[in-house]
Amino acid sequence: MITGVGVVAPNGVGADAWWSSTTAGQTGIKRIGLFDPSKYEAQLAGEVSEFNAEDWIEKRMIVQTDRWTHMALAATQMALEDARFDPSEQDESSMSVITASSSGGNEFGQKEIQALWEKGPMFVGAYQSIAWFYAATTGQVSIRHKMKGPCGVVIAEGAGGLEALQHSRRTIRRGVETVVSGGLEAPIGPYALTCQLGNGQLSTELDPAVAYRPFDVRANGHVPGEGGAIILVEELERAREREAPQVYGEIIGYGATNDAYHWSKPSPDGRGLERAMSVALENAAIGPDEVDAVFLDAVGLPDADAQEVQAVKAVFGERAAELPVTAPKTMVGRLYAGGASLDVVAALFAMRDGRLPPTINLDEPAEGCDLNFVTGAAQDAELHTVLVNARGFGGFNAAMVLRREV
Repeated sequence: MITGVGVVAPNGVGADAWWSSTTAGQTGIKRIGLFDPSKYEAQLAGEVSEFNAEDWIEKRMIVQTDRWTHMALAATQMALEDARFDPSEQDESSMSVITASSSGGNEFGQKEIQALWEKGPMFVGAYQSIAWFYAATTGQVSIRHKMKGPCGVVIAEGAGGLEALQHSRRTIRRGVETVVSGGLEAPIGPYALTCQLGNGQLSTELDPAVAYRPFDVRANGHVPGEGGAIILVEELERAREREAPQVYGEIIGYGATNDAYHWSKPSPDGRGLERAMSVALENAAIGPDEVDAVFLDAVGLPDADAQEVQAVKAVFGERAAELPVTAPKTMVGRLYAGGASLDVVAALFAMRDGRLPPTINLDEPAEGCDLNFVTGAAQDAELHTVLVNARGFGGFNAAMVLRREV
């Protein structure tokens, strides 16, 4: 069961602020402000400009860790407070931390590499050895809250956020009571952006309104973003025992595959994602007719978008024409390991409020992209069960089924 959430996103810090912006269709994508992007082909990103690390963690920790970890520590605190969960009152071995990461501590790493080349190895800080590392966030969260159960980090790029939640589900089934899960990223920096440009999938448009428009005839790539969500996962009886203030929903199904086709391009037939969705439904012991909406992965490239549409059609058959689908990440960019986690929170809140957030910038669907997209404005809907898709570089496919707690 999911009992608490914490959000740090380009269009809002805190779950309520982010959800208000998301249901209103407000974008957080704009020209990069963390550094001067004028020398780069891609100059837009979903930056979390309202985040101040000093509001959440002490200065000593700020200088020892990366921006990505700062945001994760803040989101964890939000999730714990949302669930009214005090780790100090729990058995330390009953709590775990399992997060997702794609690129680790970019900002911290770049600063130290610059010091190495400009001044020499004696000027590289001691914390470089840990601050950049993929597991740094999991480690820092577990240390801060004395969570001594089995901990780890999942690396599956854009699919990582779902895989971390599934691993949390497995961990609870093996006896742990509570898991801090989800994922965040902070991949907006000179070196990080250079690495991303190498894959040829970033939009080079300068206008945020046309830079990331999946499923549209003018789709031209995606915009990178930072942030994500931390999600508190609990065993049901334990949540009831401690009188958790809310249960947002239950993870009832999960499926994952790999295309085994190309390091960055999805397989042309889209069968990997199709199978991931089918396995998730099978794992949930439900049929396609029981799903009320789908949150799409939305790569933003014509071929990849078409493959996802075909996968949805293959799984849902004739229902695909009427089944509501949406991609709220069009308001924040692709957050890599943080994207799927944020989509899960969007799905949970959509079920809670009976309101699906829109896909923005989708003005003219591309040929074959004839699904029932929620566009323009949020749409009221009776939602009990929702499917979330996620894909990552390397052919990763994942799908998760969530059910509203009634």
